[in-house]
Amino acid sequence: MWRSCLRLRVGGRRLLNRPAGGPTASVGLGSTILSQTRTYAPPTERKRFYQNVSITQGEGGFEINLDHRKLKTPQAKLFTVPSEALAIAVATEWDSQQDTIKYYTMHLTTLCNTSLDNPTQRSKDQLIRAAVKFLDTDTICYRVEEPETLVELQKNEWDPIIGWAEQRYNVEIGSSTSIMGPSIPARTREVLLSHLASYNMWALQGIEFVVTQLKSMVLTLALIDLHLTVEQAVLLSRLEEEYQ
Repeated sequence: MWRSCLRLRVGGRRLLNRPAGGPTASVGLGSTILSQTRTYAPPTERKRFYQNVSITQGEGGFEINLDHRKLKTPQAKLFTVPSEALAIAVATEWDSQQDTIKYYTMHLTTLCNTSLDNPTQRSKDQLIRAAVKFLDTDTICYRVEEPETLVELQKNEWDPIIGWAEQRYNVEIGSSTSIMGPSIPARTREVLLSHLASYNMWALQGIEFVVTQLKSMVLTLALIDLHLTVEQAVLLSRLEEEYQ
């Protein structure tokens, strides 16, 4: 439906109509999922102030419009995303809000705000190294020694994923029951640093978010490569909690 609407009106495409939930207001956004600074901590909810959501293709990419106002980031930058698919997904988040805008449900909007504003001013290299550092505390690399049923469950569910990653990237990862975790070889880090360097800043912001949520670089790599579905990755990251 979204795509057909986009093709009908290229200049300023109205996607859906909805009764306004409140008076017109400025379109300043906030981020709730990746709160880095006070700038990214708006009220968690507010009354809906727009009627229509549309997408416009500009010089810098795809823009989101709430009525006749262009969406902006918390730092007042024009909210522009590089792909039509992402623009549609973000527009869907805004259009799906009812009488009350619940910012904490708008995960993609939050990630885009973070990518556009980069509130912590981190470089691409810093993002990459932060992601790879998660190997030191990777959820699926830490194993229990008891009870036996959980030991077997971890082995049966996690070992195949580690084995896949080792074969896919030709590296050594391993697992350990020590509180210090496995000793990750320097070459493994170098290979993964090089691999992540092939992604742009938009992708790296998303990767960091996923790594943080799953607490696992290995599961994130499997998710990126479509070796796992989102549901499978989440369940594997919560194996101990689900066992209890």
